Amino acid sequence: MVSYPVRFSAVVLAAVLAACATTAPMPSGKPEFMLVGVDNKVVFADDGSLQFLPPGKDSVVVIDIGTDPAKPRIVASLPLMNSVVGPPTNLAVNPAGTLAIVANSLDWVPDGANWKFVPDNKLYVIDLTTNPPALIDTVAIGKQPSGLSINRAGDLALVANRADNSISVLSIQGKQVKLIDTVPMGEMVAAVVFTPDGKRALAAKFPGHKVAFLDVNGQKVTYGKLDVSVGLWPYNLSVSADGKLALTGDNGNAGRSDGNVDTVTVIDIEANPPRVIDKIVVGDGPEGFAVSPTGRMAVPIMLGGSDGPKNSWFYNRNGSVAVLKLDGKKVSKSGEVAVGGIPEGAVFSPDGRWLYVGNYVDRNISVLRVDGDTLVNTGNVVALPGSPASMRGRVQ
Repeated sequence: MVSYPVRFSAVVLAAVLAACATTAPMPSGKPEFMLVGVDNKVVFADDGSLQFLPPGKDSVVVIDIGTDPAKPRIVASLPLMNSVVGPPTNLAVNPAGTLAIVANSLDWVPDGANWKFVPDNKLYVIDLTTNPPALIDTVAIGKQPSGLSINRAGDLALVANRADNSISVLSIQGKQVKLIDTVPMGEMVAAVVFTPDGKRALAAKFPGHKVAFLDVNGQKVTYGKLDVSVGLWPYNLSVSADGKLALTGDNGNAGRSDGNVDTVTVIDIEANPPRVIDKIVVGDGPEGFAVSPTGRMAVPIMLGGSDGPKNSWFYNRNGSVAVLKLDGKKVSKSGEVAVGGIPEGAVFSPDGRWLYVGNYVDRNISVLRVDGDTLVNTGNVVALPGSPASMRGRVQ
């Protein structure tokens, strides 16, 4: 508290205090939207198996992380089906922050007295300029659409179709999203990401333990059969802000943790041809993955046994965030921070000062603060109307 000299009159002191009260620091950021896919149909049982509940309670939640980054708030909840089966990157917000696309990987159908899933082919288009944000279109694409990416120009999107072994190519013109091509990949692809310059894209060949390189020329996307071998079961991937490195989260156990350490593969995509230059041991079961827009940090989100049987030797109540420091083409692990149970998606704020991590079991989002090359879990959480299966912010 500020101490004032004794010679101040009571009137002056009252005026000063009133001025301080009216000019106290307040959150002054503008709205910045993050999307969260909520799955209320899949529950992880005590033995680690998946229990399938009736559909109808899923949603896509729109959260403002810009007005007050330390205390995000829900601004809309759209009743749209979503799935935890697949990498937590099945949604994206365009660079302008005006439009979002969400792929629904799986549909739910009766199976006797129970339920089972089958591949879906829906892509939801959401207008973020209305109040509240609203679904404006549904586009049919490939089977089991999963990880997706929008380029920095905001006029092209790619979607990895796991059941089709293909990548859908979508044009974006204003608020119109249209399927314009399908690129065969020869085997299952789980996730895809554009390079910052938009001239290439990389796709994770999940069961093939490879990353495929695609060429992008305008709206024409081609696959020249250039692959690079990475670690086991690459579920997710990202590209550094300077476009020089690609990083893959090598899950190690086909989408589940198993108690064994796994890696992040570092690919030099500036080299000709691209090549693996390092593998970083990060822990058990990297699932979500995000790279800071500052270019200094990457975060694989570790299941860490939190999805395993509760009586198994590797079970842990909570997962964690591994912190990787990026220094040019050198990548090193600089720390690890605990979050909640079965953490999935992760989103950096546009300025790179905050990280948000979805905790599937706890039905909330952890708010972490970036402190240099480390992360601090603030203890703040955002309660959700269900389990966060996927998360994405605006394309940077």
